[in-house]
Amino acid sequence: MKINIKQAVKLFFANPSLEMVYFEAIANSIDANATDIQIQISIKGFNKPDTLVVKIMDNGVGFTDERFDKFSKLLEVDEDSHKGVGRLVFLSYFKNIDILSCYGKQCRSFTFSNDFDEKSIVKDIECDKHETVLTLKNYYLTKIKSHDYLKPTSLKNRILEEFYPKLYLLKQEHKHLKITISLKVEEPNFKQQFITSSATIDTSEMSDLEVVDVDAPYLDMFDKMKLHYTIKENKIDNTIITAICVDGRTYKMDIIAPENIPTGYDIIFLLYSDIFKGQVNASRQELTMNESVLKTVKSLFRKKVAELLTDKIPIIKNRNKEIKKSFVNRYPHLLGYFEEDTIGFISRNDAIKNAQDKFFKAQKEVLDASGYSDERYEKTLEMSSRTLTEYVLYRQIIINKLKQIKPENSEADIHSLIVPMKKKLEKSNFMSDLYSNNAWLLDDKYMTYSTILSDKDMSELIDVITEGEEKSQDDSRPDIALVFSGNPQAKQKVDVVIIELKKKGLKLAKNEEVISQLRQRARRLMKYYNDKIQRIWFYGIVEFNDELKISILEDKYNALYSNGSVYYKSIDVMTDLATQKTIPAGIYLMDMNSFINDADIRNSTFLKVIKCHFTKEEKEKEEDKNK
Repeated sequence: MKINIKQAVKLFFANPSLEMVYFEAIANSIDANATDIQIQISIKGFNKPDTLVVKIMDNGVGFTDERFDKFSKLLEVDEDSHKGVGRLVFLSYFKNIDILSCYGKQCRSFTFSNDFDEKSIVKDIECDKHETVLTLKNYYLTKIKSHDYLKPTSLKNRILEEFYPKLYLLKQEHKHLKITISLKVEEPNFKQQFITSSATIDTSEMSDLEVVDVDAPYLDMFDKMKLHYTIKENKIDNTIITAICVDGRTYKMDIIAPENIPTGYDIIFLLYSDIFKGQVNASRQELTMNESVLKTVKSLFRKKVAELLTDKIPIIKNRNKEIKKSFVNRYPHLLGYFEEDTIGFISRNDAIKNAQDKFFKAQKEVLDASGYSDERYEKTLEMSSRTLTEYVLYRQIIINKLKQIKPENSEADIHSLIVPMKKKLEKSNFMSDLYSNNAWLLDDKYMTYSTILSDKDMSELIDVITEGEEKSQDDSRPDIALVFSGNPQAKQKVDVVIIELKKKGLKLAKNEEVISQLRQRARRLMKYYNDKIQRIWFYGIVEFNDELKISILEDKYNALYSNGSVYYKSIDVMTDLATQKTIPAGIYLMDMNSFINDADIRNSTFLKVIKCHFTKEEKEKEEDKNK
């Protein structure tokens, strides 16, 4: 039966990788008992993929009649560990593979392509030699996804990751194998480090691996798993391989993130078990193991790796303590959801994401519950406290961003961290606006607003205060205005807060403008005092310096308690030139740093209480576990 090779390539290698070309060739060479494999890559330049030619040579037994016959028939194999389709990956990248193979006193030549007709030319030769040369040419993709697929050093690491079990077995059997990888670039690209270079793998130089058993209580129906490993210092190159071994090949398993390993170490962990036998698809690209079994294997694998690493590299144990400490400080609401065995081994981002996923799942279970037993009630209280903690942590992020504000930042940068500019927030949307309204920076009592206007015209503020009874044309804009009403549905007087901001690094005259602006706002609003408005607070937030302080004190402002500089003064605001009637208005002038530090102290107090609560809970759980 003839097979449509082009369709077979698409079927078995839907998502190939160029490195698989080398893997297939090396696997075939090893099967042919080669002791010397040479991979010669040549290309004209970095961005000239059409000039790529790969030549792979070995001294194996060659394409004898029997081996050629097997090559010509897809899916025909002698062992279960072989799939019989690997050679199709060549055609995922190259139109033609010219093959010349000498064995004994004969040489066979043929071209493998989509039109392969299972025919070859065999000639007699005088000398007795064993050599097979594959020349892969006519690369037909428009680009090379990663030039690491051509660089010898990168390829060496990937070949080791892929074939370490097979290569190490050869070493144990005292069978020597040398793999030489070379790259020739006619037009070097030094910026991309794409230059002529070479690398070598030699089984005689491979490190000896230690072997330990891995207890698998959940998989006791299978033979014990064995972990082959080495942990040694290496000042030149870093190697980190964590993989399970399937049919003489390795399948990378993300057990430990490179970011968690100190520089200067060769670390290899290879997990063997009969449970892995045959658990790959035909293209060898994906494991076919049951998901639950794979998850258990991964957990056992990581636990053993963590145990060995902390024993052999003491610095990791100390580093993991610091990571756990940072999680307590930064994410106290997730305590109890972090996977203890993975902290310091998987990436920090993955550890946080996994904990968050568990937290969200627990939240959903509480919210979806139909009834409230005592146990459910306790769970609800716990989830509520964790949700509140998450919000307090968000507030700390805003405070930290404000701390980073510098003179070169604009006033808009500060303004938008408090309330986004051009926004109108309503009490009815309180929860959806929770993470954009940061009026709590001034005082937590300002979270009970009815309306917040950020960089909106004064006429719009008057419209809110008078509930639409008075229309005005006033395009002056307070930076932030907050309106408070005990019952927005009933006609009653409101409270108003006006905030004016100035960026850092301004001179005295510019900073003093904030006082003038507050007077203007007061004069405009006092018209509604005792009618629509019952109380008004005016805040000016600026960067203080000695010059401004002198000016403030000269104007008889009084210092108030703060973690910095805050001054208050009651001023008389004239509402009518004809009657010259005045109404007292209080103005607060706050130093920008005081504004930030006071908010920081309030929020830090909440965080301390929360952290103590959760760390106490965790300690009690740990004590109960150890009893």
